[in-house]
Amino acid sequence: MYEKIINGDVHGDVRIVDLRSDTISKPTQQMREAMYNAVVGDDVYGEDPTVAELERRSAELLGKEDALFVVSGTMANLIAIMVHCDQRGSELISGDNGHTFRFEQGGSAQIAGVQTALVKNLDDGTFNLDELRQRIRKNPDMHEPVTSLIVVENTHNLCGGKVLPLEWLEKVGHIARENDIVVHMDGARIMNAAVYLQVSPKRVARDVDTVCFCLSKGLGAPVGAILSGSKSFIVKAKRMRKVLGGGWRQAGILAAAGLVALDTMIDRLHKDHEHAYRIAKAIYSTKSSIFKVDLATVQTNILLMYVDCSKVGIKELQRRLQTVLETDSVKASVRCTSLKYNCVRFVLYWEISAEDVQLACDKIQMVIREYDEKSKI
Repeated sequence: MYEKIINGDVHGDVRIVDLRSDTISKPTQQMREAMYNAVVGDDVYGEDPTVAELERRSAELLGKEDALFVVSGTMANLIAIMVHCDQRGSELISGDNGHTFRFEQGGSAQIAGVQTALVKNLDDGTFNLDELRQRIRKNPDMHEPVTSLIVVENTHNLCGGKVLPLEWLEKVGHIARENDIVVHMDGARIMNAAVYLQVSPKRVARDVDTVCFCLSKGLGAPVGAILSGSKSFIVKAKRMRKVLGGGWRQAGILAAAGLVALDTMIDRLHKDHEHAYRIAKAIYSTKSSIFKVDLATVQTNILLMYVDCSKVGIKELQRRLQTVLETDSVKASVRCTSLKYNCVRFVLYWEISAEDVQLACDKIQMVIREYDEKSKI
């Protein structure tokens, strides 16, 4: 997309490289054609064949018995919590930087009536297993809530797209079974994790009871997520989906794009990972004292650039990356987000080309040099 942004005004010949999130990705032409030609029916009655096929293939991909097509990852996570924590006075355990705790409006408490016990997320997205064991309430008396669920996130957003180690997931699953509780994986970007690990999505989801993933992020579909687990779990999940207003009708129009995503968008995710690493290398090469990346931890399509906020404010940095001045040598507007006070986040997806990545590298390096020069004055 070409525009010109000079001192806040938009003109016509500057490239916008929008790296705010992979949620802004648009459907491919193949998806649009599949949506146009989709065979549909009423999904509430179980009569939409395209939805049924998407659910069947998704369950197979994840190694689970059944699956459910829902509006969003947030809805998928909430439904999982409502099904698993069906006893009043239930408590779930989550990392303190987990998406369900930080960015889903407290739906577990607000809607599901479930309390959250927090364990500290480590830099790699995991949490300490001894601390996990301590949070599990064994044989609680009448004063305590009942531990019902452990929630993990893979890849981990706030940790910069980190992939949870398979060995750690296996240990979490073992602890859960020992204590007769279940594990749900918020796997919004589980396909990125599978591609990074060079294993099947089924292997990544092996040690959890239920898992969801987003079709509308790195896979490029316009709307939707998949929630997967046992057949009995999905029967209950369908009931919860209905009460949340998610009982959609001719949803095959959207499911058609999801089927194309499964066929065409998973194997190409390594390109997004390579693009993220390329930008990280460009930042690292500046040797800046103000802006930092840890190359060793850039794994998937999310990149965090840490900022010395005593030298430059996050919002100021975002504005400068987005703004194109007449004197700028790089005519690109780079957009990013900030989910933590001391860093900005760049997220790659299928529409970001190699040319876009080079422009982003050039613009980010230009801005870094600008701030580094100012700091010397």
